[in-house]
Amino acid sequence: MKQPNVVVLDVRTPAEYATGHVRGAKNVDFRAPDFAHQLAQLDTTKTYMVYCASGNRSGQASKLMKEKGFPKVVDAGAFKALQAGGLKTE
Repeated sequence: MKQPNVVVLDVRTPAEYATGHVRGAKNVDFRAPDFAHQLAQLDTTKTYMVYCASGNRSGQASKLMKEKGFPKVVDAGAFKALQAGGLKTE
């Protein structure tokens, strides 16, 4: 995560993101109608760590990203698990 080419994506809603998120995470709402368009704006050469509230949306988003040509996508699962694991949040 501390490497320069790693981007942390929070695919929860903006309201969920506002309640707390991994420090430096970019919010891209999986449920937004333009989610695919937002993905298309991302750099496919970077590594993406994707998380959500429970792991469901991050799993779906990770799969979609891989289908869209993102070779380096890691499904990090649930936000609470990341918090429990000691990742810095804000």
